[in-house]
Amino acid sequence: MGLGPRLELRQSQQLVMTPQLQLAIKLLTLTNVELEGWIAEELERNPLLAAGDAAEPPEPGGPSGVDAPPEALPVQDDPSSAGLESLLRDGIGGGDSPLEADYTGERFHHDCASDQPADWGERAAQAGGEDDGPDFERFAGGEAGLTEVLEAQASAAFEGLDLTIARFIIDGLDEAGYLVEPLDEIADRLDVSPARAEAVLAQVQMFDPVGVAARSLSECLIAQARAADRCDPAMEKLLNNLDMVARGDLNGLMRLCRLDREDIVDMIRELKRYDPKPGLRYAGEAATPVVPDVFVIRSQDGSWQISLNQATLPRLIIDRDYHAELAAGADKATHGFLNECVASANWLLKALDQRARTIIRVATEIVRLQQGFFEHGVSQLKPLTLRQVADLIEMHESTVSRVTSNKYLLCERGQYELKYFFTSGVASGDGETASALAVKDRIARLIAAEGDDVLSDDKLVELLIAEGFDIARRTVAKYRESLGLGSSVQRRRARALRAA
Repeated sequence: MGLGPRLELRQSQQLVMTPQLQLAIKLLTLTNVELEGWIAEELERNPLLAAGDAAEPPEPGGPSGVDAPPEALPVQDDPSSAGLESLLRDGIGGGDSPLEADYTGERFHHDCASDQPADWGERAAQAGGEDDGPDFERFAGGEAGLTEVLEAQASAAFEGLDLTIARFIIDGLDEAGYLVEPLDEIADRLDVSPARAEAVLAQVQMFDPVGVAARSLSECLIAQARAADRCDPAMEKLLNNLDMVARGDLNGLMRLCRLDREDIVDMIRELKRYDPKPGLRYAGEAATPVVPDVFVIRSQDGSWQISLNQATLPRLIIDRDYHAELAAGADKATHGFLNECVASANWLLKALDQRARTIIRVATEIVRLQQGFFEHGVSQLKPLTLRQVADLIEMHESTVSRVTSNKYLLCERGQYELKYFFTSGVASGDGETASALAVKDRIARLIAAEGDDVLSDDKLVELLIAEGFDIARRTVAKYRESLGLGSSVQRRRARALRAA
């Protein structure tokens, strides 16, 4: 075969990720709060975009009944959005990992707690009382941290070198209030005697909260016992042998402390009132409330209605008047910039519209498939996979994964992440499968109601098989441990301590 240059024609196909398609993928993964911040940046960048009146939500965010078939949520055929439709339907290759608001004819937008149904208000009233409003001063002012609280007390109790030692000790505390830096190193660094550092440490441990700056759990509880004037030799022995308390070895404690059972029980009752992690009263930041992305409400006819949370999403419009004003008498470069802004704004509006429709379609299928959960609770939760929902809405599995990531659904039973409804299954006697969460819930209920007869894992297996769950003992043990429940021996010892 001769070697030489020649021309050949080859035909191939490839998917090019344009910036617009990349934007569509990014919008799917954003929560409503994140999307609000991103839209604010777009409003600053694009002079033709403007935030319209948010009182009337766009059509995709309107209520959607779960009883409606997928065809009830049509997607408009727009040539300019064909790439986005193809992206959501087919995914981006094999590299992707599966990641009603109508009451008595009035329109509710759920902008605040007062817009919620009456029974939701009753739930809130049970938690905090109807007359107890939010403490806005606490939200605005913030609380002092552990370091600030201790330094204020140290400044009042010490001066000179002792104050410096106390501040070094306070700087060496962890979040729970324990001293993690060796006291000997602090003494060497300040060139003071270990005895003087110990004396300062003992005084710091009496600060509020009592027990802070302890080097072990026993030392922390002993400091609290001293503050309560209960640290006699017997109590100190008990606190230095907390492993025996954890095992429920009352007889061993009676021999060690040379006390009768009644005195040991009295000391254990006292021990239960102590705080093992006193620093946590001031540690950590205030939890950021999760804003729901989807509302699920039962309508008057009994069907479930799904709607997007429009309170955090401004309604975007293209300011045509401003565009006409800028275009009048503009040069060629200005016209090019304006055309670019118009094209970008049009694509953004279509991408937001498609995002809203996709979230509604996914949430609608989740509610329809998990209708037993919304009516009866976690015991009726069914196994569900991303592929099942993807096949029903005729989209790629990775699209469903992006839609359900970091998005929350608010219903009468509480607030749940959309991924909560996707669980593995356990075989049941009727030939169907039960959700792993439903089995965990049943195990927790059986243990909570076990009474004086503590149920072993073997007994739990028997009860679950009698109820129709085909489950092995190792699975029961795994689910029990994931719930934070101890074995039958551990629960029996804990019950003995509680009874004491």
